[in-house]
Amino acid sequence: MPRVFIADKLEAAGLDLLKDAGIEVDYRPGLKGDELQAALQAADAVICRSQPKIGADLLEQPGKLRAIARAGVGVDTIDVPAATKKGIVVMNTPGGNTVSAAEHTIALMFALARQIPAADATMKAAGWDRNKFLGTQLAGKTLGVVGLGRIGLEVARRAKGLDMEVIGYDPFVTSARAAELGLKPAASLADLLPKVDFLTVHIPLTPETKNLVGAAELAQMKKTARVLNVSRGGIIEEQALADALKAGTIAGAGIDVFSTEPAPADHPLRGAPNVVLTPHLGASTAEAQENVALEAAMLIKDFLLKGVVANAVNMAPLDRKELDDLRQYLALAWRLGRLHYSLADGRPIREVVLTYRGELTSKKTNLLTAAFLSGLLEVPLAGGINLVNAEVTAKARGIAIRAGTDERRSDFAALMHTKVKTDDDTHVAAGTLFGGQFLRLVQLGPYRLETYLDGTLFVFEHTDRPGLIGFVGNIFGKHNVNIAAMNVGRTGSVPGGKAIGVLNLDSDPPAEAVQEIATDKTRVERVWVVKLPARDQLPSWLG
Repeated sequence: MPRVFIADKLEAAGLDLLKDAGIEVDYRPGLKGDELQAALQAADAVICRSQPKIGADLLEQPGKLRAIARAGVGVDTIDVPAATKKGIVVMNTPGGNTVSAAEHTIALMFALARQIPAADATMKAAGWDRNKFLGTQLAGKTLGVVGLGRIGLEVARRAKGLDMEVIGYDPFVTSARAAELGLKPAASLADLLPKVDFLTVHIPLTPETKNLVGAAELAQMKKTARVLNVSRGGIIEEQALADALKAGTIAGAGIDVFSTEPAPADHPLRGAPNVVLTPHLGASTAEAQENVALEAAMLIKDFLLKGVVANAVNMAPLDRKELDDLRQYLALAWRLGRLHYSLADGRPIREVVLTYRGELTSKKTNLLTAAFLSGLLEVPLAGGINLVNAEVTAKARGIAIRAGTDERRSDFAALMHTKVKTDDDTHVAAGTLFGGQFLRLVQLGPYRLETYLDGTLFVFEHTDRPGLIGFVGNIFGKHNVNIAAMNVGRTGSVPGGKAIGVLNLDSDPPAEAVQEIATDKTRVERVWVVKLPARDQLPSWLG
């Protein structure tokens, strides 16, 4: 039974979903230190929120941990690169709090425009000063939305309902697409800033977006403009914003998120004028809490029980239908990687070149590449390699990776062509599927052939002439090694040239048998013993 550690408070609906699926739930929010480490190592997956911070130190020895789900959007409390290196999938729940975060943004905008918090405070202090709280209406004003993801678009939709003009900027959304969404597009942040009466940001916090809006950017805005952040703390530079509010170069700000949370008592925005502050309430509605709990629980349930990967931030998504469709191709890629590991014979691998042809061009080839690299690396690295960390691990070892598609017509409905370069050699192999389920090696070096991709293979390069098969067969017979199948390939149709033989053996050949064959240079040029998984064996990450 898979085990899930719940590291922070989670609504009962999410816990019940996991339990009803037959998953063991370890619900202990608030653990720290050694107890937290032990709980993570004992779990197949963990669900967290803003706590605890899952850093590289906790992931150094992850135990059997395979997945982390964040019940929320931001994953800045998780060391995603460290998780990736350990082969741990990191997922988030971008849809669960979308409406609540968008509504909170609009609420802050209203609060700023009509000075509601300050007016409320005056009333509760027995005051009455209508003239002091002259507001501004939202209708007819321009809202600038930075980040046109789910929340940004929900904010834009609501603002348009308030008769506001909306300008959108997102470097990953084309101007044409922004126009399709009913927004006026901005070519850049600098293009957007001078035009808006309100600015709201809805983007993740990354090294590129940290302090995206600082003193220089605030100086480009109207003095009557107001700034909103219900996204992540640190996107708007807090000290610069406080200075602009005090200087009157910005009219107001509504801030829900902070670089350090809880915000310290001496935070510069606490003493700034015309600012509305809330303690990270964007997702703090009963509906949002239940939604993200259910979404996180469903992500983990589907991952553990079905192999489905959704909303992952460190690998391509993979639904059940795609998994079923790709399963045999992933197994093929993995076995070709294992083949190349044997052919390299311990030499350092410098480059991998993968080409996908036929119907493979329409598949998720990045997953096939990861499967190949997993097979290539799992033996020397003693396991722990999967679709999540295979590529980053290969690159860390100095292996250059080139992968692409070839639209030209192939002899096969689907073909995966692989080339691996070591310090002093290059090996080529290609594989395909026969009948949708039978994995076959159809090219090795320059030679065409058709052989099984399972068990122990004895590969020998030789001159194509009579008597060789008998020579090899007699030696293996003498050593009680049974030959289950045999294939021979040659470069052309004329006998007497270079050729290759591949024998499927029922057992590993003794070293003396291999040596006896290899030392007869009048017959054989090179030999390899290739150890592949058994016929029906799948990689651990696929099984």
